[in-house]
Amino acid sequence: MGRGFRVRPKKLPGKLREIRSRLGIGQVEMAHKLQKVDDSVYPGLISRYEHGKVEPSLLVLLEYARLAAVSTDVLIDDKQSLTKKK
Repeated sequence: MGRGFRVRPKKLPGKLREIRSRLGIGQVEMAHKLQKVDDSVYPGLISRYEHGKVEPSLLVLLEYARLAAVSTDVLIDDKQSLTKKK
């Protein structure tokens, strides 16, 4: 069985950027927060996530979801949006 293309969530990069923006932190601090689950995350990788060049690992996505207090479904599903900040 070969590996084929899989559909990528088109809105994921923007959602990740929005989460960081809502937290009011830069890429360096975001990388530091995500290093708790994946020590290979560095600030330049945050930029690559936010521009859709690379997809985060499942553990990193889970940490993004926890930081934003949303389900991972919200991050992955292009039909769902992040809830408005209260």
